[in-house]
Parts: sequence; structure tokens; C-alpha cells
Amino acid sequence: MNERPVPAPRGLYLITPDEPDTARLLQRVRPVLGSATWLQYRNKTADAALRRVQAAALRELCADAGVPLIVNDDAGLAAAVGAAGVHLGEDDSDPAAARALLGAEAIVGVSCYDDAARAGRAAAAGASYVAFGAFFPTRSKSVTRRATPALLRDAAALGLPRVAIGGITPDNAGALVAAGADLLAVIGAVFDASDPAAAARALQRCFAPR
Repeated sequence: MNERPVPAPRGLYLITPDEPDTARLLQRVRPVLGSATWLQYRNKTADAALRRVQAAALRELCADAGVPLIVNDDAGLAAAVGAAGVHLGEDDSDPAAARALLGAEAIVGVSCYDDAARAGRAAAAGASYVAFGAFFPTRSKSVTRRATPALLRDAAALGLPRVAIGGITPDNAGALVAAGADLLAVIGAVFDASDPAAAARALQRCFAPR
């Protein structure tokens, strides 16, 4: 009997801002979580103890909302709090090692920047998804590599969900979805918006059938 293919996740891949106050972090995430397909915990300014506290608190919040939590950079932390997976950059562990730690069902994502060959290697190593970017200028990190929509189109051959990241807003997201982005990874366009909940809904609507 042939198994039906599992559909790729689609929608808003929300990434947390660098927030030192855990109570405030939860207060900021809670009203927008319902519009997210996945949530990634990312805090580049926190020490290990604070990251553990925040990741555990977000894991509980995500469990209540039915949203998978993915931890940025740290497979060990993801395992410790029972997160759904990990997102790896070029200086982190390889996808095979992360999967060995987290298990066969874990979500293991890999940043591929503007590098199609890196995406191919990630797929071969067992990645669950590949992420490209930055597509647009962003204040979240220093951008030295810029991705193009063609990368999203070409990466369809890998058979993995494709994530677009970097300066994405409701106004520019449509072209990336049209090029094949399955998920839009966003920080500032939601958390810096005057109405974060409305911004999150607007990004999720980019995936509505036209």
C-alpha cells in the first residue's frame, strides 16, 4: 500500500526577538502565535542559563498552541527542553549529528544563504528543510550574502520545504511565495510592527490561494 505524501508546512515561520525579559518575551509571542506555522527561539544576547529558561517557557507555550518549537543553533538545548527541532547555521553542528541527537522525527533546518550547493549537501545529510536569505535588507543581522528568488525555484528539485528569510514584509513576500517559498521566516516585520498580530495575519495570508 502506498503512503500518501505528507504535505510541506506552509506559512509564517516566526522567529523570536532578542528579549532579555522572559515574561515579556511570552507576552510578545502569545498574541501572534496563532498565526504561526512554526516558532523559532532565537536570542543572540542571552547566556546559556537564560536561553534554557526561555526555551522551556516557549516550549510550554507552543505545546498549548499546537505550534512546533525550533531552537536556533543549539541541538543540545533543543533536546533538553523537548523542542520539535533545531535550526543550524554554517558554524553549527551538521544535520546528521543533530538528527542523531534529536531523533528521526525531529525538524532539522539548515541555513543555506545564497548557496545552492550547500542546500544540496544539507538535503543529503538529512535536513528537514533548507533556508535561503537574506532576500532583502534586514536589521536582524549583518547581511553579506543576498539570495534571489531563483534559488527557491531551483531548490524545488531537493524535495524539501524551502524557507525564505531576511527583510520579509507583507508587501514583498508575495514574490517569494510565488517563487516557491513554503515558509516565510520573520522577526522584525511582526515584532517591530505597530500591530504585531495584524502583521502576522497579513504574512500568513500571503499563502492563501489566489
